[in-house]
Amino acid sequence: MKIFHGSQSIIKVPQYGIGKVGNDFGLGFYCTENENMAMEWSVQPNRDGFSNAYDFDIEGLNVLRLNTPEFTVLNWMAILVSHRQFKLKVPVAGAAYHYLKSRFAINVDAYDVIIGYRADDSYFDFAEAFLNNSISVEQLSVALRLGKLGEQIVVKSKEAFKRLKFSGFTVADHTRYYPSRQSRNDEAGREFENILGRGGFSGLYMNTILAERIGNDDERIPRNAAL
Repeated sequence: MKIFHGSQSIIKVPQYGIGKVGNDFGLGFYCTENENMAMEWSVQPNRDGFSNAYDFDIEGLNVLRLNTPEFTVLNWMAILVSHRQFKLKVPVAGAAYHYLKSRFAINVDAYDVIIGYRADDSYFDFAEAFLNNSISVEQLSVALRLGKLGEQIVVKSKEAFKRLKFSGFTVADHTRYYPSRQSRNDEAGREFENILGRGGFSGLYMNTILAERIGNDDERIPRNAAL
């Protein structure tokens, strides 16, 4: 596959073991198949960025495809709470934090590559709202599809890093791509407010998941799907 990494730097040889452990899926090299998305991720409000392009052969690698019906939105949440910092605003959030990690967590470090949703800007706010019992799991699942967020591809293992073959870069103009990123985020927020206003969800909130000790086999938990 052809994948792209948005950055403030040109990265010809991605280095294994470098990066932030507090990203969505832990330490890794975060990419996308959508070059426009990489452009958006690369820019700062007043600085251009770079979309670094790579040819990436994943044949034979152990790939965790989170956006398939095998997994639920709570698997995604469990991975997030294992790596990102959340504001626990209500008592139920602390219990939810530990329950998700113990019941739905996946050892992402056992995989070479991970493909899944990106918790960026408003999307992280949606996840935090669910953890704090403010929105239902159905609303969270719908929110992840708002604003055409796309998927991220995370290169995790040494073997996977060896498969990355740099094929060039493109300069991302901040005057074009930063407003585009903001617009995407704002669109997701507006659409989410519309969803909250319409209602129509069954109302399976975090406190009910805790009280009923709900697991992945419960039919009320939305299955993941590719965007």
